[in-house]
Amino acid sequence: MPFARRPCPQTLTSLADIAPTPFWLDDPSRPDPAPALTSSTSADLVIVGAGFTGLWAALLAKEVDASRDVIILEAGETASGASGRNGGFVNASLTHGFVNGLERWPNEIRSLLALGHANLNAIESTVARLGIDCDLLRSGELTVATEPYQLDEMRAEPAIAAAYGETIQWFEREETRALVNSSTYLGALYDPSVIMLNPARLAWGLRKACLDAGVRIHESTSVTALEREENLIVARTAHGQVRARRVALATNAFPPLLKRLSHYIVPVYDYALVTEPLSAAQRESIGWKNRQGVGDAGNLFHYYRTTADGRVLWGGYDAIYHWNNGFGTQFETDRESFGRLAEHFFETFPQLEGLRFTHGWGGAIDTSSRFSVFWGTAHRGRVAYALGYTGLGVGASRFGAQVMLDLLDGNDNERTRLQMARSKPLPFPPEPLRSAVVGWTQRDLDQADRNEGRRSLWLRLLDSMGLGFDS
Repeated sequence: MPFARRPCPQTLTSLADIAPTPFWLDDPSRPDPAPALTSSTSADLVIVGAGFTGLWAALLAKEVDASRDVIILEAGETASGASGRNGGFVNASLTHGFVNGLERWPNEIRSLLALGHANLNAIESTVARLGIDCDLLRSGELTVATEPYQLDEMRAEPAIAAAYGETIQWFEREETRALVNSSTYLGALYDPSVIMLNPARLAWGLRKACLDAGVRIHESTSVTALEREENLIVARTAHGQVRARRVALATNAFPPLLKRLSHYIVPVYDYALVTEPLSAAQRESIGWKNRQGVGDAGNLFHYYRTTADGRVLWGGYDAIYHWNNGFGTQFETDRESFGRLAEHFFETFPQLEGLRFTHGWGGAIDTSSRFSVFWGTAHRGRVAYALGYTGLGVGASRFGAQVMLDLLDGNDNERTRLQMARSKPLPFPPEPLRSAVVGWTQRDLDQADRNEGRRSLWLRLLDSMGLGFDS
């Protein structure tokens, strides 16, 4: 169903007491910050960024060679960026979904699917082996249809996926509502492989594992420049520097240290709310006993899930771009977006009217035009990067880190031979055209949702070129 554009006053009262803090980070188990770098040192490998990509890169590097001296430099604190602000959906897909992967890399989709499932299994087994307490559940994800025009295409997807060994189920309306009860649901695709977890606790668990393995971590340490010095790379910070043989950039949507990368990503701000814990009667009214992740099938879509203490996290829909790749803490709260999210929440679950929200926050997503991670190197192969996850990085970040390490180590293997690993997305245009293109695309996506999915000439042109804008 097309959602309302503006919240009503009654709904706004549900937001009266929200804390503008990511729910996951508002946790007494949050570790104390690591000390900032205040001197000059050296290392075999410097990793810039202590989100999922950086943490996995450090841990995997030490697992391959325990003697390798690894340092992580983080501008804020571990998981303070996207890794602590997302919904906690961990998908096997490395390509932002089966359909996107099939359309872009049809000749290697089977390999990508196999690698994706192996990666997801490795995340699950690592959490178990390290004893990370992150509320990990392989509960699956429902993609719900809320408009009749969505049904035919969604019903056809399981058969297409099955031809490639994927297990996706279709549920009709009553089957769907027996799982999660909303009168807006007309049916749903169910992917049983998806894991739900607490993303901040996963990041903090990986952080501890890195420290236990001998990785040095310096937080509150922004890298201001990378410079080549003979056979080394110097990572300069405000109060120190590190000379290293190799550097891995895991900065996600943050302004990139390699300026040319700003052509390939646009940071878009996504917002989320978390409710107070539901009462027993409220939980009974919506069902949702198995804690599946849920997302709707619109172009402008919502994602939502329940938490270990019985709340509902509700996010998505808006993906706000600010002029010239605008980025910063000033964009992390948006009362208008919070109001729109609250309105849409109660349209989906009117039986929860009166429930209040406790947390509301935003974060930047590193959107690329192909919707999935890409890689590359600089400074004669001494620097590598992985970015462009476009909102599905919780799972794909481990694979992204592996390929980044492969590039730095000069490995020739199945991962590095992938066309996906050897290609890049088409760049976004410079300003002022960039803002115009993003705005135009968003307006047409909204209109398609309100016009039975009919895509404009502009959207069909983007489709034909393999381009897009998503969150």
